Parts: sequence; C-alpha cells; structure tokens
Amino acid sequence: MCLGLPMTILETDGVSALCSFDGEERRVSVLLLSTPPVGAKVLVYIDNAVRLLDDEEARLIGEALRGLQAAVNGENCDDFFADLIGREPELPEHLR
Repeated sequence: MCLGLPMTILETDGVSALCSFDGEERRVSVLLLSTPPVGAKVLVYIDNAVRLLDDEEARLIGEALRGLQAAVNGENCDDFFADLIGREPELPEHLR
C-alpha cells in the first residue's frame, strides 16, 4: 500500500524538488505539476509530486499520518483524531 505524504518544497529546478515532511527530506519529481514554487505543499506518491495542497489539507493529512504511526506504536492517538472522540464515525454519503 502506498500513502501520499504532504511535503513542503525546499528548493526546485522545475524538474525535481527537494521536499521535507517531519524531518525527512527527499528529492521528488515535479513534472506532473506546473512549476510549483518553493514553500508550496505537495502530495507525494512514490517520489512524484502529484498535486498541490493548501496549508489546511496538508496539516490534516500530516496529523492523520502521525496518528496512524502513534497507533502502530501502541501510543495514545486520541489527540490526532479529536474530531472522532465521543461520536460514531459516519460514512460519506456516497458509501451509504
């Protein structure tokens, strides 16, 4: 299974970009995007930036990934999923 990472572009030459997420840096292709600027948030799959993210979407994806990591490590992950505490999760309309 592949997970997309919300990464921030640190530097770019228009073909590739050095990006970071939670202290990890990697060089990714930005050929699928139209010249994203330094500082832009991008969704990265298998070392390819596939789309731009706004700050809020990047934050939410990052928190979800951190929450999954906490759960895998047997740690309390409630803070990462605070919107689900005290209620039953609901299926999206298209899955009902």
